[in-house]
Amino acid sequence: MVVAPKRYREEEFETPAKMFEEAGIEYDVASTKAGECEGMMGGIIEAGLAIKDAKEGDYDGLVITGGLGASDFLWSDDNLKTLTEEFGKSGKVVAAICLAPVILARAGLLKGRQATVFESPASLKLIEEGGANYLKIPVVLDMNIITANHPTASKEFAEAIIEKLGC
Repeated sequence: MVVAPKRYREEEFETPAKMFEEAGIEYDVASTKAGECEGMMGGIIEAGLAIKDAKEGDYDGLVITGGLGASDFLWSDDNLKTLTEEFGKSGKVVAAICLAPVILARAGLLKGRQATVFESPASLKLIEEGGANYLKIPVVLDMNIITANHPTASKEFAEAIIEKLGC
């Protein structure tokens, strides 16, 4: 699970994390650097590793949390772009919520795919430039790609990931 070092959206991390634990799914938390990450509403989580140290072969899927920090810190992170590309090539589950689907577009994973994103002028432009067929619905599943558009979709987003992982 990837979060921005600042201004990640708490429920987009906490809801899936809790549901993953209940389903017996283990996960690591990564950010632009290891250490404390601060959410938009003051929540704190510990990133156990830097994105650059995460290896696709160690995981069954990649889940990227949104929030304003996603656009500030993750959209332009080349290490995350590379990691996302690797997960896409492997056919493993790649999931992103809120503003994070832009990262999937930047990595070339949304070309010709259906996806959703939190609507902002920049996010819509980048999703469409990435070749996505934008759908204005809470959660979109397109083969191994799962996108969600808003914190209120966190539960449905997590359910889709759990189902796709076969847990």
